[in-house]
Amino acid sequence: MGGCIGIRRNRDDATEDISGNITRPNSGNTRKNHPLCHETIRWKSDVPLTEGQLRSKRDEFWDTAPAFDGRKEIWDALRAAAVAAESSDYELAQAILDGANISVPNGFLTECYDELGTRYQVPVYCLSYPINIVKEDNGRDSPAECSEPVDGGLEMILKLRLSSTCTDVKLTVSTRDTIGMAKRKLQLQEGLEPSRQRWFFGGKLLGDKLRIEETKVLPGYVVQVIVNNDQTSAAET
Repeated sequence: MGGCIGIRRNRDDATEDISGNITRPNSGNTRKNHPLCHETIRWKSDVPLTEGQLRSKRDEFWDTAPAFDGRKEIWDALRAAAVAAESSDYELAQAILDGANISVPNGFLTECYDELGTRYQVPVYCLSYPINIVKEDNGRDSPAECSEPVDGGLEMILKLRLSSTCTDVKLTVSTRDTIGMAKRKLQLQEGLEPSRQRWFFGGKLLGDKLRIEETKVLPGYVVQVIVNNDQTSAAET
């Protein structure tokens, strides 16, 4: 969007600390709010991580961050905004930030301030995958999450990350199920109306008519479920 400062174009003016936080000179002096940039931060991990290791690293940060500084409700809002932004739902991410009165002087969640002026830093590994992520193609994270054929498809367990609670849930589906059918199963399990659910995998929105087997979701991989607060239909064709 107009006025956004790309992370790559300003590498000479930015530094990356040992935890992966990206900061800029004098950024803490202005406190001027900036709309959230519609860009994915590209970075490379010093030690290549698998997706499972990255998820564990993220969970550890979000679980422990409130113990260091700042308010828990702000950390919770930042976590929800990070999930939405990674799924390219920048409108929802911005709404979460605005609702919690969080300012982002650089346009990125790496450095934020609450209304009291407290500084919050989110490491880059919580915002995007590294360019050298190690793919796990043997499902060793969840070796037993596929079973015998059911109705012409395989029964499998999907791991869903809900933006409404920032928690992971498991949902049993058939590979022949459509996303729309899976949403209805999630409604029965978690009480979330299908019209409030938007499913993302690999940064792409999964349409309601798409079958699970067509999504290429492997056992152990996480599907992001963005839960809208209103009742507006989010069904995709």
